Formats: sequence, structure tokens, C-alpha cells
Amino acid sequence: MFYRNSEMKYRIKTDTFSQKVLARGGDMMLTEAGFAKDSTAPAHSHPNQQLAYVARGKVSFRIGEEEWTCSEGDSLYVPPDVEHEVTALEEDSIVIDIFSPQREDFLE
Repeated sequence: MFYRNSEMKYRIKTDTFSQKVLARGGDMMLTEAGFAKDSTAPAHSHPNQQLAYVARGKVSFRIGEEEWTCSEGDSLYVPPDVEHEVTALEEDSIVIDIFSPQREDFLE
């Protein structure tokens, strides 16, 4: 399957945060999250594995008790059911996420 970014609809779009599913298939889902400076994805957990790649900007990422400042080009892994959160340290930061299995809640 092929997906054009320009055809994908935002599931969330506010002045400080945006998110859309870029592609999905099998047990995997690819998403893009955009952050304004100082905006956050608050502490949460889910049963899905998550890989994240900082495509633009700089973010502070907490996974469990560990916190890192991640810059453009850095990536990370979030195990299932581990609490995590992210805060943008620069304007227009973008994080690309891969979830396995797919986030069914993102399709509602």
C-alpha cells in the first residue's frame, strides 16, 4: 500500500500540537506529531511498542524514570505499558512514531 502525506488527515490539530497517521498495515502504524515550543504530550502509557524519531527540533522525552533531551536525528524505544511523556524544547519540533501493534484508538 502507498500513502501520500498530502492526502492524510490530521486526527488532532491545534495551535500547539498536531498528529496524523502517515501509514499503517499489518501490525504497524507510522504517525507524525508536531509540537509548538513548550507543548507536551502528557504522561501516558499504552500496550503498544513505540519507536520514535526526532525529525526536526529538540524534545525532552521521559520513559519511565529516565529522561533525555533528544535532538534532530535521535531516536528511542518505548516498551509496552511504560509511562512516558514528551515536551518540545524548540518551535515546530516533529516526532515520527512507529507503533506495533497499530493504535486502534488512533483510528476512531
